[in-house]
Amino acid sequence: MAAGESGYDDPGTGLWVFTAAYLADRDCCESGCRHCPYVS
Repeated sequence: MAAGESGYDDPGTGLWVFTAAYLADRDCCESGCRHCPYVS
């Protein structure tokens, strides 16, 4: 997040993972995102 990127490459899976800050600016997509700010 310090670099201002919307996400990062997860070294464990190789997948692109969005940050919570990026996701907070959008509506929930109900896809179970790792850093979802909408999960209670």
